[in-house]
Amino acid sequence: MPRYFIAGTDTGVGKTHVTVALLTAARLAGYSTLGLKPLAAGCEQAADGSWQNDDALALLAASTVAPGYQEVNPVALPEACAPHIAASLAGRRLSIAQLAGFCRGSLGRRVDLALIEGAGGWRVPVGERELLSALPRELNLSVILVVGMRLGCINAALLTAEAILRDGLTLAGWVANVIDPDMARLDENVQTLQQWLPAPCLGVLPWQ
Repeated sequence: MPRYFIAGTDTGVGKTHVTVALLTAARLAGYSTLGLKPLAAGCEQAADGSWQNDDALALLAASTVAPGYQEVNPVALPEACAPHIAASLAGRRLSIAQLAGFCRGSLGRRVDLALIEGAGGWRVPVGERELLSALPRELNLSVILVVGMRLGCINAALLTAEAILRDGLTLAGWVANVIDPDMARLDENVQTLQQWLPAPCLGVLPWQ
């Protein structure tokens, strides 16, 4: 079963948008799919009193497999801030082992494609001593990088790719997601990234 970790060059670069697009394309091609967001900070309280995240709900809706919300997003933190801070505010302690355990349970499902979306950028802390970038390493996942196309994206993309490779992981591909509708020289920036990033460009998503 192909399994990938969806990382971003920063927060707000459209990881969920790209993940949903990949899940939808796979579904239209006839494949079964599952999207997971094990850790989400920034949630609203549902009618049943549970905390739910809009990004996780989007992944749930885009998956052909329909597990309960808790399986898609086992750690839902109310505050919209860095995960380790949101966890502290919620009185919780997070660990990579815990998050990996949640993911392994879901990855036991028989699906053709599973995508696990990260939170924020590559080096986001989940506690005092651990970074979320350890999760795909723990799960032995290849990485798809979402590059938010705006001024400064080349530096952010190259540094993130460098960190991914330094961690011993495979960069399977990257997606250019246009988050600035007025970005100057968009095509030239994409061409530069195609030249320098050590992985194929899987597509360019226009501003929406």
